[in-house]
Amino acid sequence: MAQVEVKDLLDNGVHFGHLTRKWDPNMAPFIYMERNGIHIINLYKTAAKLEEATKALAKIAASGRKILFVATKKQAKDIVAEKAANVNMPYITERWPGGMLTNFVTIRKAVKKMASIDRMKKDGTFNTLSKKERLQVDRLRAKLEKNLGSISDMTRLPGALFVVDIKREHIAIKEAQKLNIPIFAMVDTNSDPRQVDFVIPSNDDASKSINKILTTVTEGIAEGLANRKAEKEGKANESNAQEAAPKAEVPTVETATQEEE
Repeated sequence: MAQVEVKDLLDNGVHFGHLTRKWDPNMAPFIYMERNGIHIINLYKTAAKLEEATKALAKIAASGRKILFVATKKQAKDIVAEKAANVNMPYITERWPGGMLTNFVTIRKAVKKMASIDRMKKDGTFNTLSKKERLQVDRLRAKLEKNLGSISDMTRLPGALFVVDIKREHIAIKEAQKLNIPIFAMVDTNSDPRQVDFVIPSNDDASKSINKILTTVTEGIAEGLANRKAEKEGKANESNAQEAAPKAEVPTVETATQEEE
């Protein structure tokens, strides 16, 4: 896993916090100084925390669990959608569906509804509906796709949550806390880091900063997935080699008696 360079974080503006009057005192350990009324984040601490979070996420990915990415703010949603899709992880970039985690069964039903509409279109049932009904079904499908399309492959609760801006995504944070799902997050100087298991102190407003953190994190996840794949292939090759190996002949009672004579 590549080491996080403080200079890279600096170049991408990860160090810019919020106005000093908007700060959360619990972020004090991660603040380096104040400049022109703005808090500056200590990037040495960011680098250490980012490495720690990336290693933990790589382990979760290697175990086969999914990591759900959450970011609904304008400057983060496209970056998160792209980076999460690159490592085949689910993501929410539209409004957080209430009960997404705590009422997962209902969410799965909505995803199944989307799949059944797709089946209707494939087997021709859709064409037997009236024009008005077809329009209603299409609208429902589009709505479900917008809100839940990226989680359609998520058949069980995620192994972790990765959040950009914990103040904005407070409902997702509360649901994950209730279910003891580990929370990884970019935490700015206006937020309470105590709500998160793995804090990455960073600027969660600038797209360059978000892109830098997400790139590092997803590279770690990709490494975890590659390790899982290599381990699976190694076990499969070992199993094939054992099957192909000639089996030692077990002497029968008759042969054993002949040898004694």
